[in-house]
Amino acid sequence: MENQIIVPHLWFDTEAEEAVEFYMSIFPESKLTDRTTLHDTPSGDAQQLSFELYGYRFMAINAGPYFTFNPSISFFVNFDPLRDEEAERNLEKTWNALIDGGTALMPLDEYPFSKKYGWVEDKFGVSWQLILGGPEAGDWPKIVPSLMFIDQNLGKCEDALEFYLSVFEKSRMGEIARFPEDTPPHLPGSIMYSDFMIEGQWFSAMDSAGPHEFNFNEAISLMVLCEDQKAVDYYWDALSAEPEAEQCGWLKDKFGVSWQIIPKEMNEMISNGSPEQLRKVTQAFLEMKKIDLEALKQAYES
Repeated sequence: MENQIIVPHLWFDTEAEEAVEFYMSIFPESKLTDRTTLHDTPSGDAQQLSFELYGYRFMAINAGPYFTFNPSISFFVNFDPLRDEEAERNLEKTWNALIDGGTALMPLDEYPFSKKYGWVEDKFGVSWQLILGGPEAGDWPKIVPSLMFIDQNLGKCEDALEFYLSVFEKSRMGEIARFPEDTPPHLPGSIMYSDFMIEGQWFSAMDSAGPHEFNFNEAISLMVLCEDQKAVDYYWDALSAEPEAEQCGWLKDKFGVSWQIIPKEMNEMISNGSPEQLRKVTQAFLEMKKIDLEALKQAYES
């Protein structure tokens, strides 16, 4: 996706390379764009992979068994019959690949909102919602990250929508569907489905009152690629709500969603630097909370 500012980041124990190869074997328009090993991190040597699925950018890292994937952040995959006459067949093919070793959270079936839909947790624990014809068929991209507000966040989806739209540019609200009165245990009037655009990228969000034993964590974070230190400072100040979670460019917002606020130049240093430059940059950012771009440049050029 051109000019993709927000990149989902997947934290694996040791399976990042296997998972990326698996996803690239399933989704078209996929490629590995970068592979780097960060040495001497708190997790040891951490392999970092940048890749695209349907042209949508992701990043993955092997960094130890600290976080477990869960459905609080999942990924819609839209199969649009207006664009692809084989959309339904391709959806079924993708489902069959992802369900192999995985678990159906909502069976592949017909639902009131879609002729064919299913929610699957794959063998690595990452969750995907496959839908035939998204809410804005013809306009919706192939892949859309989805946030589920549960437990202590239940009923806060609408607040989150307003918050994210206020923080990010190139933003607008899409559709909102609310739970009616007669759908216990869901809160009447809470968000059954919504989609919204920030930084020109579509996201989805919902409330869910189901018996969930999980919530947002660092297994899936959202990396914001910043042009300069001014942008880093802005997003850091706007989003960070838990001082104890601030580390190495990572933060948590007031809903518990993890973000990484990263200067584009930092990724370029990591991808293009010599082994010695990579070592110096890695040691520098490991000591930071908010990323200091000038300090990174000094480490890189020293």
